[in-house]
Amino acid sequence: MATRVLITGGAGFIGSHYVRHALEAHPDWRITVLDKLTYAGNPANLAGLEENPRFRFLRGDIADRRDVAAGMEGGVDLLFNFAAETHVDRSIGDPEGFIRTDIYGAYTLLEAARARGLEVFVQISTDEVYGSVPAGQSRETDALMPSNPYSASKAAADRLAYSYFATYRLPVIITRASNNFGPRQYPEKLIPLFITNALDDLPLPLYGDGENVRDWLYVKDHCVALDVVLEKGSRGEVYNIGGGNERRNAEITARILDRLGRPRSLVRLVEDRPGHDRRYALDCARLRALGWAPRAPFEKALDETIAWYAGNRAWWEPIKTGRRLEACRERGRA
Repeated sequence: MATRVLITGGAGFIGSHYVRHALEAHPDWRITVLDKLTYAGNPANLAGLEENPRFRFLRGDIADRRDVAAGMEGGVDLLFNFAAETHVDRSIGDPEGFIRTDIYGAYTLLEAARARGLEVFVQISTDEVYGSVPAGQSRETDALMPSNPYSASKAAADRLAYSYFATYRLPVIITRASNNFGPRQYPEKLIPLFITNALDDLPLPLYGDGENVRDWLYVKDHCVALDVVLEKGSRGEVYNIGGGNERRNAEITARILDRLGRPRSLVRLVEDRPGHDRRYALDCARLRALGWAPRAPFEKALDETIAWYAGNRAWWEPIKTGRRLEACRERGRA
């Protein structure tokens, strides 16, 4: 019997990678993607899947009970909640959408899951919920100290999901991943923004002194980690997913410019954003004990990512010029 899977936010960056991974890795899965198709939800991320009989796409909002009910029509065994507003800068300028999607949307999904019953509800969270880590590494049991509306909304959804396990015994698993990178990432994040700007000889706006540190995780390694958690993880637990690749933002910037043969003079130091965490780092011993470790060497994965953007202007140019967003507005999708 086929396993019925609902993937919310499946037209986004990480979600779409997991959809493609899951269809290949799990031939018994029938996948429904529910995505609102706002600015970062891109139908092009799922191109070529339309004819797959194990794939179904629904445009809908996780904060709308009717849309969620439509996504769960016919029953759901596994639910992966990738749907979220994610960009810190956007959350600082307009927190309301983050509260609605990241918190109320998670609540809507949890309520629907509780009413219907399912095998596992996987809530995709982030390492940003721990706040800045001056030294050492964040463990799953550490206090959550989010520093901006985005990370605060994710922390709230994370704990709300756990409460449904503790109170209703809903089989929840929570994952907290470090900064993902790879093909098809919306070009407002550091790596795709700087690659695409460099390709067009545009300035690379580097916050503050460029010394902020992030742990980078190749998106395909993230997908494999989710399968390991699903198969071997304990319900009610949290699992950190980190790449073990701590790099300064200035270091990432320099490598991008060097690989593309662009001058360092394109770098523009700009005023730091409010609440900009200095460093993130994850202790992933709990997940590694289940048998997972990242496979992609960071430099090789970054070079492949740079090459992908260089060879796929048709994907990112409409986004950066606003043409795709305008087309979404015309169709009533944004």
